[in-house]
Amino acid sequence: MYLTDRSAPAGAGTVPGRRRGLRPGVAPVVLVLGTVSLITDISSEMVTAVLPLYLVTTLGFSPLAFGTLDGVYNGVGALVQLTGGHLADRIRNHKLLAGLGYGLSALCKPLLLLVSSIGALGTVLALDRTGKGLRTAPRDAMISLSTPSGKQGRAFGVHRAMDTTGAMLGPLAAFLILSAAADGYDAVFGVSACVAVLGVVVLVLFVPGKRRGARVDRAREAEGGQPVLVREAGAADTGGLEAGAAAGKPPVRIREAFALLRLPRLRALAGCAALLGLTTVSDAFVYLLLQRRAGIGEQWFTLLPLGTALVFLLLAVPLGALADRVGRHTVFLSGHGALLIGYGLLLWAPATPALPFLVLALHGVFYAATDGVLPAALADIVPEELRASGLAIVGTSQALARFCCSLAFGAAWTVWGDGPALAASAVGLLCCAAIAGRVLRPTNGNR
Repeated sequence: MYLTDRSAPAGAGTVPGRRRGLRPGVAPVVLVLGTVSLITDISSEMVTAVLPLYLVTTLGFSPLAFGTLDGVYNGVGALVQLTGGHLADRIRNHKLLAGLGYGLSALCKPLLLLVSSIGALGTVLALDRTGKGLRTAPRDAMISLSTPSGKQGRAFGVHRAMDTTGAMLGPLAAFLILSAAADGYDAVFGVSACVAVLGVVVLVLFVPGKRRGARVDRAREAEGGQPVLVREAGAADTGGLEAGAAAGKPPVRIREAFALLRLPRLRALAGCAALLGLTTVSDAFVYLLLQRRAGIGEQWFTLLPLGTALVFLLLAVPLGALADRVGRHTVFLSGHGALLIGYGLLLWAPATPALPFLVLALHGVFYAATDGVLPAALADIVPEELRASGLAIVGTSQALARFCCSLAFGAAWTVWGDGPALAASAVGLLCCAAIAGRVLRPTNGNR
């Protein structure tokens, strides 16, 4: 089953002359949202880079306490995605929900200066992840709704490349601040808060809030009988107030959002994303395994994520464009193939100087081939008025599966050791990829 329907009408969702000077299919709102994500990721990654050291060495948290907070930090956002996606579709204002999410995360940064107990820190981190969960689906919906069907992969690739640029700059900024400031951690949190506010300002000022002149151009029926709304030429190029609102439609109810699971292609996509997520080892474990396997010094450990991010940055747009041409399921599954090869190198390759570069390159290829391609695959599966909800369902299924994988892998490492735990994950990933390839195989003439 192919993840996207290439039969969308030519010119659907395009505005003649609006993208002159830009790469085809990259709407101005995509670039603005990419800028917002770049700025916000600088702020977030500044905190992420120093938080483990700050909690363990400065506040004296035990590994168990840190593990609990890390679970809160990564688990809450996945659950809140469903709420954010549904609310954005219900009020038909994706910009408003995204702005609330970015604003809540910005508010949490200075609060880190005021709290020191595990309960208070857990609350602040949960609120920060709540903000991320609220904004993710509405933001991706704005990208999807402002881009023609055949250019979804390129658009998400551009956004993810800009987002990753911020993820690379954040740890570097934190390193420089810690090196220069006397009270380094407080300075990092303070600067992070200011940068986060800047991201909110850019969103408020430069992301349009309405789509004017929208109409139902033709009732192209999606699976399940849902009409896909096609924008009329001249409509604003944004994802704020949805076309359905202009047509006087009633608010989207939550049962309509969950009814999306009746769509066979969405159900297959969500199921395969979750299945593959169950065998996707978290980044932190990959870097720890690489450090042990290659004998990398502790002083270089913090630079390992930059290697992944650099490859991700370089390949996000080319692989997104390739997914538009050859099929998104092909690129998505190939990315997991690159990850499987990386697992194999960690298990069996000799500890040569080239090993870290090869593993980090394959890790970056995995993210470039999957992170933006997955939401792009939903473009022709989910109707416009439920786009954020569909993105949230698939994103949450994948995130929760990866969270479960982290818990299982940590337990397996403790009981069996790192090598057997990774070998089990590699075998599981191979089996899950084979199942996903079968479920998502091309049928009925679709690639």
